[in-house]
Amino acid sequence: MALEIERKFLVNSSDYKKQAYLTKKIKQGYLNTHKSRTVRVRIQDDKAFITIKGKSNAAGTTRFEWEKEIDITAAEQLLLLCEPSIIDKSRFFIKNNHLTFEVDEFNGANEGLVLAEIELDTEDQAFDKPNWLGKEVTGDIKYYNSYISKKPFTTWNL
Repeated sequence: MALEIERKFLVNSSDYKKQAYLTKKIKQGYLNTHKSRTVRVRIQDDKAFITIKGKSNAAGTTRFEWEKEIDITAAEQLLLLCEPSIIDKSRFFIKNNHLTFEVDEFNGANEGLVLAEIELDTEDQAFDKPNWLGKEVTGDIKYYNSYISKKPFTTWNL
């Protein structure tokens, strides 16, 4: 069983863009968003994937994750079967010593939301926090992509 250990943060400035070594366009949808599991279809530039994620632990940092690359035509067809709505975002990759931050800048119905994630080897692993990193939202379900696909950021009363 593959485990994903990650922490998630709001982003407080666009300084991350100057540090990015790679940017990818992502379109993704959910075939299932049950609280115990999600099944996601993602097209990232010229590759496609299907991913199954389990329920997060109490801290929201760790969960089962299984991912397989699939044919891009099949992914486009599967996106037609997904729950509303499809997420559109740009992902910026930023090195942080031997780790990588992935910063998602959302478009469309989630315009204005910018989130950073970092995958770790252990839950208590230390890492440097760049100045553009804001409040930690690890484990806050409203910042899960599966949540914002149903309740887009532009509809939130902030």
